[in-house]
Amino acid sequence: MVFEKLRKNRKENIANDYIVGLDIGTEYVKALVAKIDGEEIDIVGVGRAHQKISDMYSGAIADISGVVHNCEDALSDAEDQAGLQANRVVIGIAGELVKGVTNTIRYRRPQPDRPLDTAEMEFIIEKVQERAHTKAQKQIALETGNADVEIKLVNSALVSIHIDGYKVSNPIGFQGHDVAVQIYTAFAPMVHIGALERVAEELSLELLAVAAEPFAVSRSVLGTDANSNFTAILADVGGGTTDIAVVNDGGVEGTRMFGIGGRSFTRTISSELDISYDDAEKLKVNIDNKQIKSSVVKDVDEAIDKTLEVWIAGVELALSEFDSADHLPNRILLCGGGSSLSKLVAALQEQDWHKDLPFTKKPTVHHIHPSEVVGIIDSTGLVKDHTFITAMGLLRVGYDTMIGSSDADTIKDKLNRILRI
Repeated sequence: MVFEKLRKNRKENIANDYIVGLDIGTEYVKALVAKIDGEEIDIVGVGRAHQKISDMYSGAIADISGVVHNCEDALSDAEDQAGLQANRVVIGIAGELVKGVTNTIRYRRPQPDRPLDTAEMEFIIEKVQERAHTKAQKQIALETGNADVEIKLVNSALVSIHIDGYKVSNPIGFQGHDVAVQIYTAFAPMVHIGALERVAEELSLELLAVAAEPFAVSRSVLGTDANSNFTAILADVGGGTTDIAVVNDGGVEGTRMFGIGGRSFTRTISSELDISYDDAEKLKVNIDNKQIKSSVVKDVDEAIDKTLEVWIAGVELALSEFDSADHLPNRILLCGGGSSLSKLVAALQEQDWHKDLPFTKKPTVHHIHPSEVVGIIDSTGLVKDHTFITAMGLLRVGYDTMIGSSDADTIKDKLNRILRI
């Protein structure tokens, strides 16, 4: 392929302390090149390229060669700005068949008087992951109608540990009978992961990690603080899907995805007004422009409201599945291009969709700003809004993966190191 050769011919200035966060969205590919300097991640190159309608389907790659071409365009811009070529990449994965859940396993220790050690914790964690894999396999098989669908673990992170009902941050050295471990795990079909591996190969990049995108968003706001008490609902509204993560006291309680995003609104406008998809997209993006005729605005608003009703129902259904939580966080943080639609934000703020869910009060709603992303700075001045949050989260996952083999300061770091793949 032409673009593969193009990258292979630009290998004179490769830097190993730089990584690429590649957010392959339904509407846009976003590439961030960042320098890893100690605990700091510094963005030095930014690129963005538009995707064709046929390139993606429900958040997953539908045309590998088309997506690779778009990735090359975005990556070339980012690397030209950075003045170098990165060698390693972290790619996000989305779609309704990406399953992210938090599982709890209770392990009755045969020798409760013996202090817990790392080897025993590794054994317990392995059991949790086995259970989660079986659960995810059954769920995806049910949804696809294919009992033989192959899945792979993409992300795993420790949420909490209790010994005999007592929460501990460092279980090593404790005695006790019952150990309850909560671990977040995300699985995806191998067909999706294989497509991302092929993209990295065509771009001549080493695939450092694949990350479930809502997990990446949660990593962006949590940073390196192992004792974070950050609590919120994170909603990444993309072109093809909406990805939701519930984070409680610094732990990811689970992630859900459903196949309604920005393109669903555009398609409804196109259908209701009998205009082309491109014209519908222009109207949607410019709906607040005072120069558009009031009659057209009214028709567009009505079309948006139809899809918005279904989208809100999707959010409500996704959050209702977090039935293990006593209550849901009272803060909703939005990111992704689809969340730029002002009517979507207003609906979350003003409608009573939350009343049948376990909220203690009406949730507040606002966009995540890049300045709220922990431990990542932007030297380019181009990462200005909520549409880049997922890509920034992918950089954080890349950092986590790179330091996975180094000495960790806390037991949570050590156990998360065991979890990393």
